[in-house]
Amino acid sequence: MKNQWSEAEAAACGDDPLAMRVYSSRLIGREAALVLHGGGNTSVKAPFIDMFGEVSEALFVKGSGWDLATIEGPGFAPVRLDVLKKMARLSALSDPDMVSAQRVALLDAGAPNPSVEAILHAIIPFRYVDHSHADAVVTVSNTPEGETAIRSIYGDRVLVVPYVMPGFDLARAIWRMTQEVDWTALEGIVLMRHGLFTFADDARESYRRMIDLVTEAEDFLGEGGSLENSRGSVAALALATLRGLVSRSADAAMLARFDGSPCAYAFACREDADSVATRGPLTPDHVIRTKRLPLVVTDQPEKALAKYESGYQTYFDAHTRAGQQMLDPAPRWALWPDSGTVSFGRSVKDVEVVADIIEHTVEAIVQAECHGGWRALPASDVFDVEYWDLEQAKLRKGSSAAEFQGRIALVTGAASGIGQACVKELLANGAVVAALDVNPLITEQYETSNVLGIRCDVTDSADVADAVERVVLRFGGLDIVVSNAGIFTASAPISEMKEEDWSRSLDVNLSAAMRLLRVSIPYLAHGIDPSIVIVGSKNVSAPGPGAAAYSAAKAGLTQLARVAALELASSGIRINTVHPNAVFDTAIWTDEVLQARANHYGLSVDEYRTSNLLGTQVRSKDVARMVCAMAGSLFAKTTGAQIPVDGGTERVV
Repeated sequence: MKNQWSEAEAAACGDDPLAMRVYSSRLIGREAALVLHGGGNTSVKAPFIDMFGEVSEALFVKGSGWDLATIEGPGFAPVRLDVLKKMARLSALSDPDMVSAQRVALLDAGAPNPSVEAILHAIIPFRYVDHSHADAVVTVSNTPEGETAIRSIYGDRVLVVPYVMPGFDLARAIWRMTQEVDWTALEGIVLMRHGLFTFADDARESYRRMIDLVTEAEDFLGEGGSLENSRGSVAALALATLRGLVSRSADAAMLARFDGSPCAYAFACREDADSVATRGPLTPDHVIRTKRLPLVVTDQPEKALAKYESGYQTYFDAHTRAGQQMLDPAPRWALWPDSGTVSFGRSVKDVEVVADIIEHTVEAIVQAECHGGWRALPASDVFDVEYWDLEQAKLRKGSSAAEFQGRIALVTGAASGIGQACVKELLANGAVVAALDVNPLITEQYETSNVLGIRCDVTDSADVADAVERVVLRFGGLDIVVSNAGIFTASAPISEMKEEDWSRSLDVNLSAAMRLLRVSIPYLAHGIDPSIVIVGSKNVSAPGPGAAAYSAAKAGLTQLARVAALELASSGIRINTVHPNAVFDTAIWTDEVLQARANHYGLSVDEYRTSNLLGTQVRSKDVARMVCAMAGSLFAKTTGAQIPVDGGTERVV
């Protein structure tokens, strides 16, 4: 653990204690071995000056919803210090009443809810207080002789506190333990199986103590066992199958990410991996992200998941109290023996959070096993945190999910026009998207982790198969396929048509879709409300002279979709076709093509743009909205349909 303090950066904070608090909090927050994804909390005791110039002694404590790695001044809630100290002396206080009382004691009505550890921060008689969930400290405490080991490392320099539920109970316990304690003799507080507090009147000193105490625990643990450099792997179809089962267990579409890194692979190859992995989380704070235990994958994943669900029901029944409703019984991570680990989540961020936690947990387990064995908290204590109303309240925020949240889409021809519009519309509705295009710039076009850009030539079967497999291994499966890639060859009567134009049109506009469907169907069979949308053309029902190659290919594409609807219905896979016309913001409609078609009908370009019954222009985003509708709940009972998006065409109507 390295001390990252910079005198130059600290000097920029001047004499502002809150600015200094922000600076040192970020130092802690950006170190994953100290806190992960919103974990930990910090505070500073400083004057609060109101609009009348009156001064109140306040505790500026990290507010709920803020992450130490990126926290700003407004992320610290100013609470009346005297009120918090009085609360510590109460004999009992429920969590909702504590939250309410802390809210009432705020000196800024617009501040976030203070941390549930605010009372504890208040009773520690130092200006700066830092709290982390340091991996090394928690790992040592999660061994059979954890308390003895902690005392051997630190001696009397720290106060050792047996595990107590965070919040008022913990603050009250420490308040009672420290009535006769000489605080100046302490460098910190070790909360068994929970974390570490350090404190000082100087921000630098409190931070230094945090780093030094954690380093001592790391030194005690040593290397913690060897991890090989080999990597694990799983078959894409096996991952898609598992992800589909877990999604149905959660009653919500989930993403899944396999980790076959050397660390995860070495752990999964341990003979006792299933035993040590299923003893409980690194710290109870992780349970709301990871559940208490992982799923252990077997060669019969359905049976393994059914066993997991049954075990979760038993766990809930054994510890529940009146009025509690059971959460979904689906796992949030899985141990895949001899392969690696899998993380599940409703979004890419959720998956990444779980993956980070599991990475640290695996490393901690390996180290603990070298020091007497891994021993997590009893199930009852973990349950109390998982079903803690204050933690559940965090999860309930923003609970209304977008329609495609957790679903995985693939779009071909995604670099421009209708394909690009489909990517954007699917993203806006919550999906993660694989954007495929022959243009190599597609890999950099979408600057978000929710899009995987893949350079793919849809006329190359191997290219298509590789792209689909990459999508599944990245996100966990496949739910929505939009076959959009297409070209419009030069207009020519049949008597003058070039052989290569005919072949090229059939290959890109028809055969490419067959290749995509052929590769995608096995994955879609395990998808969540799986759907295929084919982007056809008005030319299917109303072809024009000079467009035989394009019209014939699109007609064949439509027939392919109709047959696919017949074949795939029994697997629950829907396939529908949208027929756009005159969508002029696409690559097909070059200036030359547009002028040629306008000339053919004896119209100006502007007249040709709106030559439909409604006299309107059809844009790519209009088609994309219909594509999303077809892939969504609105068309949940529809397959084999063909719908025009053309402003109305006399020859079709």
